[in-house]
Amino acid sequence: MIADFRSDTLTKPTPAMMQAMMRAEVGDDVFEEDPSINHLEKMAAEMFSMEAALYCASGTMSNQIAIRCHTQPGDEVICERQAHVYIYEGGGIASNSGSQARVIAGDHGRISAAQIVDHINPDDVHKARTSLVCLENTSNRGGGSCYDFEEIKKIKKVCHENDLAFHLDGARLFNALVAKNETASQYGRIFDSISVCLNKGLGCPIGSILIGKKDFIKKARRVRKVFGGGMRQAGFMAASGIYALQHNIIRLADDHANAKQIEQALSKKNFCKSIMPVETNIVIMETKPDFSAKKIASNLEQQGVRTIAIAANLIRFVTHLDISTEMMDYTLETINGL
Repeated sequence: MIADFRSDTLTKPTPAMMQAMMRAEVGDDVFEEDPSINHLEKMAAEMFSMEAALYCASGTMSNQIAIRCHTQPGDEVICERQAHVYIYEGGGIASNSGSQARVIAGDHGRISAAQIVDHINPDDVHKARTSLVCLENTSNRGGGSCYDFEEIKKIKKVCHENDLAFHLDGARLFNALVAKNETASQYGRIFDSISVCLNKGLGCPIGSILIGKKDFIKKARRVRKVFGGGMRQAGFMAASGIYALQHNIIRLADDHANAKQIEQALSKKNFCKSIMPVETNIVIMETKPDFSAKKIASNLEQQGVRTIAIAANLIRFVTHLDISTEMMDYTLETINGL
C-alpha cells in the first residue's frame, strides 16, 4: 500500500469530477467565450461577495498577477518571512514586478498589524515605496495555521490608513474557512484581491482563481496574457473547479481530522521534539537533535508512507481527499511501529 502525504497537490480527479469535465461546454477564453470558465469565475466572485474573478493556471500565477497589478517597479511588498509568495514562487516579486519583499518573522507564518506598522517605509526618496501587504491563510510553512479574523481586520485598518493594497494568498483558504467556521464573503469584504487554489484540498487537476473588483480583474486579465497565461478551451479544467466548489469544501474537515490523528501518533515517538499546532491538513514535526528528518522520511517511504523532509529537522505530512480510511489505518500502524 502507498499512502502519499507529500502534498495535497497530488490528488487526482474523482470519477464524478471527470464526468463533469467531460461534459463541459467550452470556447475560447481569451475571447472570454468559454462558458464553463465564465461560470466558474462568476461563481467564485459571488461566493466571496466580490465583483469579478479570473481563472489562472496556478496559485503562483494568480499571486504574481496580483502583485504585478498592485505594485510599481521599485516598490516594496510586506509579507511573512516564510510566505509562499516570497520563498516558493521563483523570485517572482522581483522578476515579474520589479519590486522587493520586506519580510517579517511571524508566528507560525502569521504577521500582526503591529508588526506591519513597524515595517512600512516612510515617504523618503531613499526608501522603497511600501505599496502592498500579502497574507497567506492557511500558512504552508506555519503548519497549516489559520489567521484570527479579528487580526485580519486590524491589518486591513493599517492598510487603509497607509494607502496599502491588501492581497490574500488563499491557496488553502477553504481549509481555514472550514476549520474556523468562517465564510468566503467575510474575506471578500476585507481584501482587495484574493487568490484561491482549486488544485490542492479541493482536488482539481489544475487551476486557481484570482478575485477582486472589476477594474482590478480587467488589469489582471491583461497581465495574465503577458505572463503567457491566456487560455483557450480550458473549460474542461474549469468544470473541475465548478464541481469542487459544489462538492469538495465541507469534506475538508475529514482531512483535518486525519491530520490530528497523525499528530497524535507522532507525538508519542522518541524522535519527536515538537509538532506545530495542527489546525487544518498540515502536520509539521520537529525531530530531536540526534534524529535526521530525511532518514525518518526515507524509513517511512520504504514502508509505503510517503512524506517529505522540508528541513534537516522538519518532516511534513499533508492530508487530502485521496487518503482513504485504509491508508490512514496503515499509516498510523506504520508510525507506531517506527
